[in-house]
Amino acid sequence: MRKIIECVPNFSEGRDMEVIRQITAEIEKVKGVKLLDVDPGATTNRTVVTFVGEPDDVCEAAFQCVKKAKQLIDMRHHKGDHPRFGATDVCPLVPVADITMEEVVVYARKLAERIANELHIPIYCYENAAFEEKRRNLANCRQGEYEALKERIESQEWKPCFGPCKYDEEIARSGATAVSAREFLVAVNYNLNTTSTRRANAIAFDVREKGRPKREGNPITGKAVKDENGNPVMIPGTLKSTKAIGWYIREYGIAQVSMNLTNISVTPLHVAFEEVCRCAANRGIRVTGCEIVGLIPKKVLIEAARFYLKKQHRSLGISESEMVKIAVKSMGLDDLKPFNPQEKVIEYLIEADNKEEKLVDMTCTAFADETASESPAPGGGSISAYMGALGAALGTMVANLSSHKPGWDERWEEFSVWAEKGEALKNELLHLVDEDTRSFNRIMDAFGMPKKNDEEKALRSQAIQAATKYAIEVPFRTMQKSFEVFEICEAMVDTGNPNSVSDAGVGALCARSAVMGAFLNVKINASSLKDKEFVEQIMAQASKLEQDARKKEAEILAKVHRIIEG
Repeated sequence: MRKIIECVPNFSEGRDMEVIRQITAEIEKVKGVKLLDVDPGATTNRTVVTFVGEPDDVCEAAFQCVKKAKQLIDMRHHKGDHPRFGATDVCPLVPVADITMEEVVVYARKLAERIANELHIPIYCYENAAFEEKRRNLANCRQGEYEALKERIESQEWKPCFGPCKYDEEIARSGATAVSAREFLVAVNYNLNTTSTRRANAIAFDVREKGRPKREGNPITGKAVKDENGNPVMIPGTLKSTKAIGWYIREYGIAQVSMNLTNISVTPLHVAFEEVCRCAANRGIRVTGCEIVGLIPKKVLIEAARFYLKKQHRSLGISESEMVKIAVKSMGLDDLKPFNPQEKVIEYLIEADNKEEKLVDMTCTAFADETASESPAPGGGSISAYMGALGAALGTMVANLSSHKPGWDERWEEFSVWAEKGEALKNELLHLVDEDTRSFNRIMDAFGMPKKNDEEKALRSQAIQAATKYAIEVPFRTMQKSFEVFEICEAMVDTGNPNSVSDAGVGALCARSAVMGAFLNVKINASSLKDKEFVEQIMAQASKLEQDARKKEAEILAKVHRIIEG
C-alpha cells in the first residue's frame, strides 16, 4: 500500500494569475505529485492550492512552491480580507491513506525546518505539529498578522519554532509561514425535501458542535442567555468536529445543510449522515441524499460501506468496487448528479496518473494469450499466484453465499469474518501475480548492466544476486498466502452452505496447485543464489509448506466427497 498525504498551502496572492501559475508550475514539476485544485480569491487576495502524493514527493513540492512564492510575492504591498502573515501563509500536511498523524507530524516538522534553514523564513508549527499547546491554534500564531511580525518574532514568547528571530529586509518581503499536520477536512451538503432555509438552519444547529445560542423561554424568539463575560451561552450540537449551516440552493431548488467535517476520525461521514437524517426526521423533513464538495480519501467510502453492510447483516467480504457502490447508494451521493469515484476519490485520481499495465487488469482471454506467447513472462510464478487468488475467491464466494442462506440469518457475522479473510488473501495474491513478473524483470535488468571493468562487474553481480533473492522471496510469499487459503476452504466445507461444498473443494485444489507451482519457482531461482545459508533456510520452509499442502488438500477433498456422496 502507498502512503499518501495531501498538502494545502495558502499563498498571499489571489489576483495575479501569472504569479499563481508560476507557483503551481513548481508543484507540477515534481514527479509523483498530482495537483488537484487551485482556488484563487480576489477579495481575500489569497489562493488555496491542493496537491497529493507520497510524503517525500509532497514535501519536495511544498518546499519548491514556498521557495517560488518567496521570490514572487512581496508582503510589504499585500492587502486582502483574509488574515495573513506570509507569502506562503500556511502549509498544512494532511494524512490521506496508510499513514498515521504521528508520521505526518514528523514530515511537517522536517519540512518546517528545511524551509527555515534554506529559505530564511520564520516558521511556526501549529495544530498537531505544534511544540506547545498555545501554538496549536493558528490564530494565536498569526495574531497581529504581518503588521505585528517584527515584534512577534523578536519576542521570547512568540519567537519562531524554526528560522530567523531577527527581523530584516528579507523577512519583511517574505513574512512568516505556519506549517502544520492536520486532519482531512470533508465538505458535504445534505439535500433536504424542503425549500426552507430556516428549517435547514435548525437542523444544522441541532448537529454542529458549536450548537445554538441558549434563549430564555421561547427557543427561537427568546432573549439570548449570556455568561458573566457577556458572551452568548451555547447549547452544543450532537456531532463533534463539525461546522454546519443551512442554505437554499437555487440551482437544485432545495434547501441543504452544508457541513464541514473537520476530523473524520472523530465524526466519520456516515455517522454525520445518519445524525442529520435523524434530526431532520424529528422536524418532519427527509434527507434525500448528499453531495461531496471536492475530493475525499477512499477510506471515507469504505468505512461507510462497512457500517451499512453491518446494519443490513450482510457480509463485509466483498470487493472494493462493491463497497464503494454500497456507500454511494446508502448516502445518496448520486442524488443530484452522478457520483464518479474515479473523479472524487483521491487514491483513484493518483492511480490514474500512475497507471501501469497489469496482468490482473487483462481479460481472461488476453491473460491466457499473453502467457502463451513467446515472452518468458508471465510464467509459472504468476500463474501460481493467480491460481491461489482463484482458490481464495472460491472460498470467499461460499462464505458470502452462506452468510445470507435462508434460515442462517443469525450466522451472517460468522461467515462475514471468513469472507473478509478470503477477500484480503485474494487481493494479496492478485498483487503477487504482477509482482512475480516484476521480479523476473529485475533479474533481466541486472543481467543487462554494464561489465566493462571490475567495479561495474562487482555492481552487476551484486544486483543479480539481490534480484535473484527477491525472485525467490516472491514465490515463497505466494506459497505462504496460498496455504492460508486452505483454512477458509476447509471451514466452508465444514460449516458453509452444503450446496456449495464442491466450490470449496475446487478452491482447495487451486490452493494446492498454487503452493506446488510457486515451490517450483523457489527451487529454480534458489539454485543460482550464492547465499547458501538463506537458500537452506527458505528451502526447508518451502519444502514443508509443499508437503503440508498435499496433505491438507487430500483431507479437504475427502470431506467434500463424503458430503457429496451422502
